[in-house]
Amino acid sequence: MSIKRISRELKDLQNDPPANCSAGPLGNDIFKWQATIIGPEDSPYAGGVFSLSIRFPPDYPFKPPKVVFDTKVFHPNINSSGQICLDILKDQWSPVLTISHALLSICSLLTDPNPDDPLEPEIAHLYQHNRRKYEEVARSWTSMYAMD
Repeated sequence: MSIKRISRELKDLQNDPPANCSAGPLGNDIFKWQATIIGPEDSPYAGGVFSLSIRFPPDYPFKPPKVVFDTKVFHPNINSSGQICLDILKDQWSPVLTISHALLSICSLLTDPNPDDPLEPEIAHLYQHNRRKYEEVARSWTSMYAMD
């Protein structure tokens, strides 16, 4: 069932990709994907191209995919290992959601961080108390790690 569902999502992604996102299998393993997110224009990540790894569990879609950033990102909800603190990738996952939903939610998180549920408390503090400095550092990291 997982293979069928993942294959259908891949086809849907190819036919109707979400804005600023792309994803697909790495080689012949349908359970391991690579994704790309273009930094949203209205964020300090604009112009960046961010690479993510996606691992589908054997019991997908009943368990969420594991999605991590391969590109370094300065963000309160993304830690130095690339792990993402996003409810739909954890306890709010539902089988009706798709990898397209997950990628769009990650894009949205880049535009609107959630400093109340941070993986990086220091970055969340900076975001809440010195937004200009936060955006400056986020832009600098985007320039260093997410641009050619």
